[in-house]
Amino acid sequence: MNGSQRRDKWITIVLFLLPSTVGLVVISFIPIVYSFLISLTTWDGLNVWNLAAGVPKFVGFGNYHAILAGEEFWRVLRNTLYYIVLYIPLILIASIGAAILLNNRYRGISVYRVLYFIPVLTSWVAGSLIWKWLLSRDYGPVNALLGYIGIEGPAWLQDRYWAMPGIVLASVWKDLGFFALIFLGGLQGISPSYYEAAEIDGAGFWQKLRRITLPLLSPFLFFVMIICIINSFQLFPQVMIMTTDAGPAGATQAMVERIYKYAFKYYKMGYASSFSWILFAIIFLFTYVQMKLQKRWVHYDA
Repeated sequence: MNGSQRRDKWITIVLFLLPSTVGLVVISFIPIVYSFLISLTTWDGLNVWNLAAGVPKFVGFGNYHAILAGEEFWRVLRNTLYYIVLYIPLILIASIGAAILLNNRYRGISVYRVLYFIPVLTSWVAGSLIWKWLLSRDYGPVNALLGYIGIEGPAWLQDRYWAMPGIVLASVWKDLGFFALIFLGGLQGISPSYYEAAEIDGAGFWQKLRRITLPLLSPFLFFVMIICIINSFQLFPQVMIMTTDAGPAGATQAMVERIYKYAFKYYKMGYASSFSWILFAIIFLFTYVQMKLQKRWVHYDA
């Protein structure tokens, strides 16, 4: 290849990459840098950005210090970790169980697979309103069903101890179909010969699940856990719609909910941007730890 052909090749490559690169820079990179600059100021988002007039006021890492030194951040972090502790085991057990059921060859199984996926396609606004009605203290079907078996249902979304479990139930319902579909793909990639050999050796359902299914599903488990944790730290629409003012005594306050409130209700754009960068650091740390730990339990070879 001579010099002219090499130059033409690079020009072609640049022309194909230029539109997506410009979009990436304009839509992603510049806003990211801009948000970090805002986090170093007290800008309210209303006054025109004018450095000559001292708008916004530069405070360095003062916003970060104020957030980390305040009690609110640690309460919000506890709420988020509480959500994760409840949500992760439930969604993993429910989605793996649903995938195992959907992996069988029943008549009309394709219809059931579609039905499981419908909540994923439902908007969070509609889903949250449905669950707000289901968990209503006075006329909700959940408490009515509990009453039939002699259990007095809690106030759910009006109770500081039950508000977050109510949010978790709605989240599991919404995400179940998506993660079950991922696990279903993993199950269909496992060779039936493993199960046939295990049955010859007298292995039961739980032994096959523990010794064959879960180890071979570990790459899918790893992916789902990362997505679940990232989504958990970005908890927002269900909190805003299902609970009033982030729940009783701030029981459902979450990271993104605080970012939204500080940015668009209290007009503290600098403070909100600092909160978002702290959120980024937390998600990055959790993802990094998971990437390191995967070597101990994730098996990519079948």
